[in-house]
Amino acid sequence: MLPRVKILQRCCSRTALWHWATALLCIASLAINLLHYLQAQPLPLLVVALQMAAMAAVVWQLRHGAQSINLRPAELADRMLKVQESERQRLSRELHDDIGQLLTAAKLQLEWLQRRMPDELQANCDTLRGTLDNTLANVRDVSALLNPRQLASLGLEASLRAHLLRALENSDVHWSLECQQRLGGISEDVSMAAFRITQEAVTNVLRHAQARNLVIRLQRTPGGLALSIQDDGLGFVPADNPADAGQRGMAGMHERATALQGTLTITSQPAQGTRIDVLFPWPPRSGERARTLALDD
Repeated sequence: MLPRVKILQRCCSRTALWHWATALLCIASLAINLLHYLQAQPLPLLVVALQMAAMAAVVWQLRHGAQSINLRPAELADRMLKVQESERQRLSRELHDDIGQLLTAAKLQLEWLQRRMPDELQANCDTLRGTLDNTLANVRDVSALLNPRQLASLGLEASLRAHLLRALENSDVHWSLECQQRLGGISEDVSMAAFRITQEAVTNVLRHAQARNLVIRLQRTPGGLALSIQDDGLGFVPADNPADAGQRGMAGMHERATALQGTLTITSQPAQGTRIDVLFPWPPRSGERARTLALDD
């Protein structure tokens, strides 16, 4: 019964009705033309009007189809981001639940064996336990990078601060996270996009920038949530089309901002550092409340 209802809904949709109406107009026009041709009769005005209606319907279909095609890249990018986040969450669960549990079980078995080992093998057991501890810590770090579970419970600012502490702990980068306002009420999609963009920017700083200082700012503005990431590293020349230039990280930042109708601007020059400015607009219903909070804070 349910498949029949779905088929009926598809057939009764506005686009489907336009398709059927256009097809019927074309068939009727063709049949009447053939009839008058076989009877060697002149075309009445009504038949000419029918042909014009059929042509108008075809033109409308072509224009509507072109507009639909133009919308597909944005829809595809949004879908790819959602699939990517879903896959990251799945990998994070597997790392945390499966591999993490196996490593924990291995530690417990090693402790059981160590209590029964002779003294001359205790140093080897300590080394092996240290290796297991480091591996388990790395697995947890990778799991947290793939799926920052603390976003929902701690919020964007605390999650970013925890990530910066973990990512820059063993580096020489001096960093600061500036947020002078409350960030409550931000949607999950915006929080995730801001986190991922910052995550990618920090990775680029560690891999390429050779920066000494990194400043990240979060601010509520009347226009939306503003994110600024600035470093004093080597800098580079931003490409007009990062994907074609092989800058997949930069392309991913643009895709995340665009998927939420936001804007992302990269300002950089060789030896002059890099600045990334992102603005995520407020949803229409919460825009007025966000503007009030920004002014109050």
